[in-house]
Amino acid sequence: MGVCSPPTKGAPVAQRAIDAVIFDLDNTLTDFMGAKESSIRAAAAAMVDAGLPMAVDAATDAVFAVYKARGIEHQKVFDLFLEQAMGRVEDRILAAAVVAYRRARDGALVTYPHAKMVLNRLAKDGYKLAVVSDAPRFEAWLRLVYLGLQHTFDVVLTYDDTGFRKPAPEPFRMALDQLGVGPDRAVVIGDWKERDIVGGRAAGLHTVYARYGDQYSQYADKVADDPTEPDYVVDDLLQLLDVLDRLNGGAAARKD
Repeated sequence: MGVCSPPTKGAPVAQRAIDAVIFDLDNTLTDFMGAKESSIRAAAAAMVDAGLPMAVDAATDAVFAVYKARGIEHQKVFDLFLEQAMGRVEDRILAAAVVAYRRARDGALVTYPHAKMVLNRLAKDGYKLAVVSDAPRFEAWLRLVYLGLQHTFDVVLTYDDTGFRKPAPEPFRMALDQLGVGPDRAVVIGDWKERDIVGGRAAGLHTVYARYGDQYSQYADKVADDPTEPDYVVDDLLQLLDVLDRLNGGAAARKD
C-alpha cells in the first residue's frame, strides 16, 4: 500500500500506463456527510425555534435515524420526522426546517481542497474522467452542477444508470466500457473501502483510498476499521497526481 508524497509532472500521454480515473462523488470530491450534518443541525435548530418541543441535539439524532431507516437521500425526511415527533406535519415548522437546511447546505457543499485544480490538470493532460456513485441520478447531478463540475466528466454513472450498488463490479465495468479503457489502464479513487476499493478491485482497477474523506460524522453508515488494503492511500486529493506519476513509471511505488 503506497502512501503518497507531493506530485510531480505527469508522464506524456504516449508513454503512460494509465488512461482514465474513476471518482467516487460523495466524500471523495465533496464533504457530503459534513455538509449533511451541518445542514440537518441547522434545520433542527430552526424547527425548535419554530415551536418543536425538542432539544436540538435530540432532533438532529432523530432526523438521522429516519435517514438510517429510509436512506440518506430520502426527500421527505422532515415530514417523517415531524410525524414521529409530533404526530403531525405542521407546515410552519416544516418550512423552517427546509429553509434552514437549504441555506446551510449552500454554504457547506463545496469541493475538497485542490479538487478542481486536480480535475483540471487531469483533463488538460488527456485523462478520461468518470464518476461512479450510488446516489440517485438527479441528486448526483444536482451536486455536480452546484459544485460547478457538470462539464468535467466524460461519464457519470449513478445507481439509476447501472442498477447496481458498490461494491458490485458492474458499475465500474460499465464506466470502463463507456470510456473505452481497459481495467489495467484505469484508477478508481474513493473514500469507502468496503465499496469503492473492494468494487474497484473486483473490476480489475488500480485502487486509491481517499483517506481524507473517511473522517466521518457519528451518523455515517460505514463499517469501522475495514481491513481492506487499497493499492494506494492519499490524504489530499493533490496526491492523486503522484499516484498516477508512479503508475506511469515516474517513480517506484513505496509499499507499507
